[in-house]
Amino acid sequence: MSFFSLRFPSPAAAGALLLLSVATVACTTPQERAAQKQAEMANLMAVYGRACSRLGYAVDSDPWRSCILSLSTKDDLQRYGPSPGWGPGYWYGGGYWGRHW
Repeated sequence: MSFFSLRFPSPAAAGALLLLSVATVACTTPQERAAQKQAEMANLMAVYGRACSRLGYAVDSDPWRSCILSLSTKDDLQRYGPSPGWGPGYWYGGGYWGRHW
């Protein structure tokens, strides 16, 4: 089967699918979103809480929570890398500041 023989959905069908997916996401209530965020934070506390306690932060204090978020962010950056397009190459190497007006 070649690429040209594939049948793509009509624009109306694609639009209906997009509308359905947006409507499904929009149907979550603020309470459901809050519960999801609370579950995410509980997971972060389980993963990083012990390390922050060993670093000397008192459990359930604001610095302890900040430590958890910092360690999570550090791991995310190591795992996925920085966001493309916003590093030194963008700002200084011909991007925003490198333009010649």
